[in-house]
Amino acid sequence: MDFYTKVDQVLDLLRRRGRISYRAVKVQFELDDDQLEALKEELLYAHRDAVVEEGHGLVWLEEVPPKPQTRDQSPPDTPSSADAERRQLTVLFCDLVDSTPLADRLDPEDWREVVRAYQDTSAKVIARFDGHIAQYLGDGLLVYFGYPRAHEDDAQRAVRAGLGIVEAVAQLNTTLSERYGLSLAVRLGCHTGLVVVGDVGGGLRHEQLALGGTPNVAARLQGVATPNTLVIGALTYQLLGGLFACESLGTPPLKGVSQPIEVHRVLYESVARTRLEAIGSAGLTPMVGREGEMQILQQSWDRVVEGRGHVVLLSGEAGIGKSRLVHALTEKAAERRAWLSPCQCSPYYQNTAFYPLIDLFQRVVLRFDRQESSSQKLRKLEGFLVQSGLPLEEAIPQFASLLSLPLSAEYRQPDIPAEQQKQQTMRALLEILVRRAAQQPVLFVVEDLHWVDPTTLELLSLLVDQVHDAPILALFTCRPDFSSPWTDHPNVTEVGLARLPPSEAAELTSRVAGGKSLPEELLAQVVSKTDGVPLFVEELTKMLIESGLLAERADRYELMGPLPPLAVPNTLHDSLMARLDRLSAVKGLAQLGATLGRQFTYALLEAVAPWDSGTIRDGLQHLVEAEFLFQQGDPPQATYRFKHALIQDAAYQSLLKSTRQQHHQRIADVLESRFPEVVATQPELLAHHYTEAGLGTRALPYWRAAGQRALERSANREAAVHALTGLEVLNGLPDTAERAQEELTLQIILGAASGATQGYNAVEHVYARACELAREVGSPAELFPALWGFWYANLAQGHVKRARVLADEFVVLSQQQQQSATLAVGHRMVANTAWWQGVLTEARDHSRRGLSYYRFEQPGLSDVNYGQDSGVCCGWIGALSLWVLGFPDQALQSMHQTERHARELAHPLSVAQALLFAAHLRQLRREPSEAHAYAQDAIALCEEHGLVAYRIWSLLPRGWADAQLGRVADGIADIRQALDARMATGTGAVLPWFWTLLGEAHSIVGQVEEGLLAVDQALQWVQQNDEHLYEAEAYRLKGELLLKRDVADPPQAEACFEQALEVARRQQAKSWELRAAISLGRLRQQRGAGDAHQVVAPVYRWFTEGFGTADLQDAKTLLGEL
Repeated sequence: MDFYTKVDQVLDLLRRRGRISYRAVKVQFELDDDQLEALKEELLYAHRDAVVEEGHGLVWLEEVPPKPQTRDQSPPDTPSSADAERRQLTVLFCDLVDSTPLADRLDPEDWREVVRAYQDTSAKVIARFDGHIAQYLGDGLLVYFGYPRAHEDDAQRAVRAGLGIVEAVAQLNTTLSERYGLSLAVRLGCHTGLVVVGDVGGGLRHEQLALGGTPNVAARLQGVATPNTLVIGALTYQLLGGLFACESLGTPPLKGVSQPIEVHRVLYESVARTRLEAIGSAGLTPMVGREGEMQILQQSWDRVVEGRGHVVLLSGEAGIGKSRLVHALTEKAAERRAWLSPCQCSPYYQNTAFYPLIDLFQRVVLRFDRQESSSQKLRKLEGFLVQSGLPLEEAIPQFASLLSLPLSAEYRQPDIPAEQQKQQTMRALLEILVRRAAQQPVLFVVEDLHWVDPTTLELLSLLVDQVHDAPILALFTCRPDFSSPWTDHPNVTEVGLARLPPSEAAELTSRVAGGKSLPEELLAQVVSKTDGVPLFVEELTKMLIESGLLAERADRYELMGPLPPLAVPNTLHDSLMARLDRLSAVKGLAQLGATLGRQFTYALLEAVAPWDSGTIRDGLQHLVEAEFLFQQGDPPQATYRFKHALIQDAAYQSLLKSTRQQHHQRIADVLESRFPEVVATQPELLAHHYTEAGLGTRALPYWRAAGQRALERSANREAAVHALTGLEVLNGLPDTAERAQEELTLQIILGAASGATQGYNAVEHVYARACELAREVGSPAELFPALWGFWYANLAQGHVKRARVLADEFVVLSQQQQQSATLAVGHRMVANTAWWQGVLTEARDHSRRGLSYYRFEQPGLSDVNYGQDSGVCCGWIGALSLWVLGFPDQALQSMHQTERHARELAHPLSVAQALLFAAHLRQLRREPSEAHAYAQDAIALCEEHGLVAYRIWSLLPRGWADAQLGRVADGIADIRQALDARMATGTGAVLPWFWTLLGEAHSIVGQVEEGLLAVDQALQWVQQNDEHLYEAEAYRLKGELLLKRDVADPPQAEACFEQALEVARRQQAKSWELRAAISLGRLRQQRGAGDAHQVVAPVYRWFTEGFGTADLQDAKTLLGEL
């Protein structure tokens, strides 16, 4: 390498790292003192604007000509990263043991040479694994892995460097012992964690240092280590993934560290070379999807078994599942007694010829042991070569050289050119494969070709050309950046792995969780964040299960509290940051884009970025070409989207908190001043940015607007999130009248949104607080929705008497204000309460009054502030009341009108209500097929829009219909599920109806005792809730069940029928009265009483319509018999 080649390489290294020490350069490029001085002079002279000398090294200042500023700020000229950033870092601390007494034994000049030799030796090892020596601390070294450039395996690199230093110092001791009569020992500590890394110092003294607890813990761990050992912290141990043998040291006390840390001593590197090998088959998550890819591999293997060789190249991004497919095929091949040859390329050995084959022979084929001598290893090699049929006198020198084994006396290394020796070695390796294939099928795997050395690639090309003639399946894996030399080769099938679709990602999540389901909102976030990359799915799911956020149940996991934003798993952080660091020139642009969100427009980015449009376009193009971003359209109309949500998270989380806040404020200000359409249609975007900027007061109006807008669009779950976030922001503001006013509005939005999705029984506390605030600081207009919500929450919990008081108060206030919209709401509140109380004429009359005040052109007022549309509510209450009062045909006509009106509104909750109560009307009319159809439509709509409470309720009419249609077990299951769900959420309302229909379903199949228990429950809830709507029917059904007992009880049954008649007459409930009269008349007919006709006939003659309904048909038939 000539001098200027070294200059260029040092310059490139300096650009990437930002600063380098003279000693490290000297070690890395093997320079003597004169060469180092010449190189320093050249860099300082030729790049005077970019390179400066500082202390013991050089610093890169960025060699870019100044550009005119067009922004208010004074930005950097290129979108590189900030001066300081947050990142996960693995810190290695190395120190000499007993250095003070050793120094006392030597002349200071000699001791200096000893320390320099130790530092140079350590620096060479560290450089091999791309570590960064942050500081020389006397005879100690502070080393970073993960800065200034991250790698996907920084923890492994740190541990390999630590073990390498121990070995290198041991070898150095031979020289030191001869020259100075002493030996050195080192202690090493290693820890991984979050740091802020950047420029530290003042004046002429500046250093790039990591601040935080991680370096301190690494130093304390070093103090725990015994001489010539490496001790690591818990997160480092986790990140090693089983690739190293370790011994637990428990949780020794560490000075200045308050939390106990699990500590391990690293013993040696294990034989496993991959994450899957370290886990073992028992620890693997069952594979999901990949049927097509697996079929290709299986077909290729079948051809090999038949005697035809082939090559398959599996390509895909990191974590996509290449190794998992290899493992699956390996298991199948092992069943056919194949010869398995797993090779693994390594990022540490990209310039070591034949490394994957060397590793294969040492680890798998010959199984070298660490304790074996060279002669023992040579004997193993001889045995294998004899078994393979190769002549030892030729093969042993070739393979001994390959494996770095000294030859014994009987062998001689031939004196041939290196190129000729390489060709002979390649022929010998291929011959072994071919000879083995003559005995059994061979599966020859080479993983991670993107790290392959050139010589191995040359060998693989020879194999590709010859593989067709032997039963060998060569299975190679690589990432997309590998440029395949075998494109269109007839012996090669290339298979690209795509990401998993959302359904398969969700299934994989369940399998990681041991077959248990995750909460829906959490599952949705996992699927969204991981973008179908199996490794991401597994690691994020594992992190959540281990996070303490979830409680494990028999068949599922449940959230124990609010769901916080999902962080990047520690196990993925290094990999994601490594990808980000490779784009250091545009890293700042990526970070700004990440602050904008998963998706952003060019127009918005240009408006907030401190760079000119040319720089922005070039940077975005760079990010697109590097597959960080997807691009749709061309600037300035282009839209960009991060390819991975976790990449976006990593870029965002690497920013300092102060920098994040500055970005967010700049974005929000620009949106507010220059993008009015975003302000109008996406207020939650401004709310988010102002909140993250720490400007809660400016965020609140937008959270309120976002919640109201979401409610107007029936996006109830989103509305609840906006309101909750706004309330969290409020917690940090002083207690003022303005704050109370904002809280009142947000509480009302939260109540309406959560009530629609969870049921209003779940939001009583929300509306209680809203009522309190409204009475303190609100106007009547604000008290109305708070009072309505409090009423509905009480009604949903079965507190019917309290609900009636609140409904009456609402009507009085509405009359005082003389507002038609609130009068419509007030009368439907009274109608609704009276309906469940069984005061049916009031229910009918107030529903009619509500409709008289209702204006179709004002539906939004009802939807947003009062959760439901008054026209729809009054419609279904009126329709059902008409049926109970004895007008079946008018009831049906009224319900049809209500359903049409709900569909015209296009308001999902209103449509769901109309469908549910249309199903109930059909149930009351005893029309099971129609009831089932309406209930099924209601359930589908509720599932689509997340209307959990109404979905549960809709199971009741569907279950009743199933039971009537002969599917009794299904029907009982539906009703029980609905009952259990309501009871679990504390919903006490409507339970008499639920229990009565359950009793009816049990009665159909003769389960009399179960039916009686259900009816007794219904009657208990009637009294507890003051909810008398279904009281008459419950008594009537109880009488019917008593007659079905093995030993019937006619007197008690007759008493139940008479009680049902009494209740129905008191309520003027002619339909209930007719049913009770039919049951009583039939019983008296069977008992021979002469007044049976007089019981039924007067009720039947009262009716003027509905003679085609089942009840009136039954009455007519019975009267004919009497």
